[in-house]
Amino acid sequence: MATTIIEPGVIPPHGAEAPFLRRAERAAVFGLRARRFMTLAQGHVMADFLRFMGHLAEAQQRTLDAQGAPVLPGAGQIKLCKAHGMPPLGTQTLRRDPSWREGLHSLLAQVESQANDATRAAMQRLAALPEADLEAFADRLLDGDYAGLDLAAAPLVGAALQVYWVRLATALEQADFSRPEAHTLCPACGSLPGASMVRIGGAEQGLRYLHCSLCASEWNMVRVKCSHCESTKGIAYFGVEGGDEAVKAEACDECRSYLKILNMEKNPAVDPVADDLATLALDILMDEAGFLRSGPNLLLFPGDADA
Repeated sequence: MATTIIEPGVIPPHGAEAPFLRRAERAAVFGLRARRFMTLAQGHVMADFLRFMGHLAEAQQRTLDAQGAPVLPGAGQIKLCKAHGMPPLGTQTLRRDPSWREGLHSLLAQVESQANDATRAAMQRLAALPEADLEAFADRLLDGDYAGLDLAAAPLVGAALQVYWVRLATALEQADFSRPEAHTLCPACGSLPGASMVRIGGAEQGLRYLHCSLCASEWNMVRVKCSHCESTKGIAYFGVEGGDEAVKAEACDECRSYLKILNMEKNPAVDPVADDLATLALDILMDEAGFLRSGPNLLLFPGDADA
């Protein structure tokens, strides 16, 4: 089912009052996601998968809570990035602290008992990797270079990187971030969005925020505009017949890409990662319609055998 929007929507008058950048709530980001996974698992055809992801999100929150302040870029580097509209925590420029690997091993230990045989085998492969190989694995994942990557293990590395970058993004001050030149990339870390959210409440009512696939920061982008090529032409919304009305695929005829958009006005409980994974049927529909997904979900990769 598709509904084409011909004219761009009017920007709400309160848009200028709303924050451009919303950072994740460190104390709750993964905990809320875990609860959403468990809710979505009830009666779902992929119940086992979603429940495991719920356990993984719980482990992410515990790992985040247990870790202290991260090593941040220096004041000079932050000032330089802000002056040039660059993300201060860019994946291509930031030197990762080894604590992200400690977080990974913590995650593996916490979810091993809930994993199936295939996932447990992937955990063992990760645990056996030398540090240099693990860093190379992370580099390729962040670069979107999935060819030949261990796709069963990739979501586990992705989960650890999410914890690390949430630590970073929530440790900086709001004033350390600026509006980047590239509106389609995260102002905090330069990553692609994994989904977008139509928010509710106060000055954010009805505004669309892109949700970073890595650090969980969100940044405002006007609605009815492609989050990949920024075109306002040929934007259409697709959904699965009889599916969740709060989750649609926003597709662009100009670049033939799509990204899911979640509407809190229809369901305030939606989560940009959990609801994305629970609606993989919509991804199949978009693939059959000839659209390519423009942003990743780091907990699932093309060809993942478990999915």
